[in-house]
Amino acid sequence: MLSTELKSQIQGAYSRFLEAKGLKPRYGQRLMIAEVAKVLGAISTDDENRRDSDPAVVAVEAGTGTGKTVAYALATIPIAKAAGKRLVIATATVALQEQIVHKDLPDLMRNSGLNFSFALAKGRGRYLCLSKLDMLLQEGQAQSATAQLFEEEGFKIDVDENSQKLFNQMIEKLAGNRWDGDRDSWPEALEDQHWARLTTDHSQCTNRHCPNFQQCAFYKAREGMTKVDVIVTNHDMVLADLALGGGAVLPDPRDTLYVFDEGHHLPDKAIGHFAHFTRLRSTADWLAQMEKNLIKLLAQHPLPGELGRLIEKVPELTRELRSQQQFMFAACEQLADFKAGEDMEGRERPRHRFVGGLVPEHLRELGIELKKGFSQLTDVFTRLAELLKQAMDGEPGLGIASHQAEEWYPLFGSLLARAQGNWELWTAFTVEDPENSPPMARWLTLADSGALYDIEVNASPILAAETLRRNLWNVAYGALVTSATLTALSTFDRFRMRAGLPKAAVTAIVPSPFHHADAGVLRVPDLKADPRDAAAHTAAIIRELPQMVEGARGTLVLFSSRKQMQDVFDGLERDWRKRVFIQGNLSKQETLNKHKARVDDGESSVLFGLASFAEGVDLPGAYCEHVVIAKIPFAVPDDPVEAALSEWIEARGGNPFMEIAVPDASLRLIQACGRLLRTEADRGTITLLDRRLVTQRYGKAILNALPPFRREIA
Repeated sequence: MLSTELKSQIQGAYSRFLEAKGLKPRYGQRLMIAEVAKVLGAISTDDENRRDSDPAVVAVEAGTGTGKTVAYALATIPIAKAAGKRLVIATATVALQEQIVHKDLPDLMRNSGLNFSFALAKGRGRYLCLSKLDMLLQEGQAQSATAQLFEEEGFKIDVDENSQKLFNQMIEKLAGNRWDGDRDSWPEALEDQHWARLTTDHSQCTNRHCPNFQQCAFYKAREGMTKVDVIVTNHDMVLADLALGGGAVLPDPRDTLYVFDEGHHLPDKAIGHFAHFTRLRSTADWLAQMEKNLIKLLAQHPLPGELGRLIEKVPELTRELRSQQQFMFAACEQLADFKAGEDMEGRERPRHRFVGGLVPEHLRELGIELKKGFSQLTDVFTRLAELLKQAMDGEPGLGIASHQAEEWYPLFGSLLARAQGNWELWTAFTVEDPENSPPMARWLTLADSGALYDIEVNASPILAAETLRRNLWNVAYGALVTSATLTALSTFDRFRMRAGLPKAAVTAIVPSPFHHADAGVLRVPDLKADPRDAAAHTAAIIRELPQMVEGARGTLVLFSSRKQMQDVFDGLERDWRKRVFIQGNLSKQETLNKHKARVDDGESSVLFGLASFAEGVDLPGAYCEHVVIAKIPFAVPDDPVEAALSEWIEARGGNPFMEIAVPDASLRLIQACGRLLRTEADRGTITLLDRRLVTQRYGKAILNALPPFRREIA
């Protein structure tokens, strides 16, 4: 049970915060604080201060305007500190991460009386690698000769005049303590291709063996993290840490209280982390290039002992693997009936999905051979990396000087990472799926590779439930998942299935402070056209749209398909088209800025957008007074992971349409409707141009799960 002391600490902090800001308590916010405190403030622990009870997980859906960040921070910071645990707040977007670090937490510290320290945790790829910068600035010296051999691996050494200028500026600013090596704090935007040459990943980093280790921006930032109470990061970083066993970059999960904000993204992010792919032709080219490079390397640096013997083994292994890659390419090409010159310009690349995740036996056997080959290659590179580490430590008798080992380590590290990636793919592609568990989705995609075409081989879990249960919920000290959209059709069933929430997880819905019935009206007009007849539906939208949105200063029109969006735009009168900004012509941010500027000038403006405009877009007040939704946003049925999930549910006697398609569409529709009211002062209209909401049974269930706006149904 929550202790009286902790309870009064949380209540006191909330009262002080409201008083200092001159705010009234919000019912939903109070409710959320209470729910979170009740579950996470009452975790029982053993003698080593580790949780010894069931997993402590709480999922809270909190509508827009609840003030979620304040609610969960006020509840979890005192709980984590009292339990001697660290608090990790993970978000799905950089925008929210920055808002929490630069606005919400400083505001809370100033006004609540709570005393805590916090830091932002980013991946290694956001920080400069000093050794790489050194190497680029010492361009043309003997030490680049080795890297030159590995240009394919991203070790490109030629530095043009502009880059030279940029790299010199960086060194000067670092030396004068005017820059901390963080990409995001460099005054100008850095091009991705420039930055890729300046950063590193864990497979290439020599860690404490690096001569720049003491000055390393990443390790300095990481060192700072060990001393703070609250770490703000993103879902990807938490998942990457868990994939490495937990506690590799972030604190040990057993000593961590997690908050997943925008938590509805977590299951999909987790699937992405455990999905694998490889391209057959480009991997064969890489193997050929590597063989050539290593033969050259040995010619330049004849090596005695185990190091030399290991490097000599590689060309033989790569030759074997290349012929296997060619057999696999021919077999896939034949099976999938891919033809060179197929329409690669179209939105969808030709694809062949293995039904039920079952790969034909002859293909599986070829995959097992590739898995064996890449396993041997991975072993050789792992051993080489270990020997190079020993050489960097100055161990005698290895036949390589420590400075030479230090230069080679990133090169062999990148080769190891790529060999391992291929081994993981072929393992996932050929493994037998356990009975009664969801199978892997497995498919081939035609891809372009320069002048030639390539075949991409994919394997992905179809649900992240088991992974999240095993690596996160069962291990963590405690966790909160929150978002404005966690339920679908008013229940948590969809999220429980996809996120693998433990049976004992507590779920709660806290209401938004918005008075939907006073603030907005939800219309379902009769267009006299069925959305399943695309041509008739598009023609009806072209006919009705101009007068439908008359009078609104800012309008957002959301489409489920790019084709329909373009067809509607093309069909509108030329004069009316001038007020429309269509997604895709400019960057998302630029499109929104131009729309806002036009509304600020007193003109009416219309935005045409797809799924990414239906979520996370913030257009308060006049910027969005009318949201028009073309049709129920059912997912396009060609996503191989979703198709495999539907198939699995059907095989077990379920109804994929009712269990997946309808709840998913309901969730997306709620997110789209969420674009209308962004503040308590907002007013407006939502128009849904899909009669299935009132004519079909599933449509009525979707309609009834929408926010309680006043309804006008034709």
